[in-house]
Amino acid sequence: MEGKPRLHYFNGRGRMECIRWLLAAAGVEVRCGFIQIIFKLIQGGTLMYGQHLPMVETHGMNLVETRAILRYIPAKYDLYGGNLKEQAWIHMYVEGLNDLSNMIMFLPLSLPEEEMNLAYILEKATTRFFPVCEKVSNQLLPYFLVCNWLSWADTQQPKIILMTEECKPSVLLGFPLLQKFKARSKSIETVKNTFKLERGMFLKNMTSTVAEY
Repeated sequence: MEGKPRLHYFNGRGRMECIRWLLAAAGVEVRCGFIQIIFKLIQGGTLMYGQHLPMVETHGMNLVETRAILRYIPAKYDLYGGNLKEQAWIHMYVEGLNDLSNMIMFLPLSLPEEEMNLAYILEKATTRFFPVCEKVSNQLLPYFLVCNWLSWADTQQPKIILMTEECKPSVLLGFPLLQKFKARSKSIETVKNTFKLERGMFLKNMTSTVAEY
């Protein structure tokens, strides 16, 4: 029987965060190995390219490169759709949601007079990104973005929703189906066990997020 995947990264937020959400939303329990064992990995030649993180130990492999990891996990856990068309849709949703995530992640580096400010981010979230997801949810029941089952695209939504709500708690008022999806996602056991879903969990750690991204 295969053991739990082990995640190696700094004890903070950054590129590993989307991987953690992907695994948690898929119901996969993980183990974490933070900074205290990274030097052992470097000295032992375990890390590809010498000093490359994040790394995921799983199924007899040491996976590096964030995008490579994010493609392997959906394929392994049946989160990648049933055909090439569905995979293309999944990638479009994931990349779009990542655009919004990156806007919020780098918000602390933006000056008030710059275009990428809080008002700009909230306007894009409520007029561009969330309406697309809400519209699809009206067409597919149970609520999934692409397939008739959970996909990689769905696993990225809880993180984006919670990040945006920290910027404006009432941001989902006009999106009732996204509210239901958020509640369902937060009830997943591995999500509850992996993340302390208190308000402020993202902005509280935003400095380390940006520093390690």
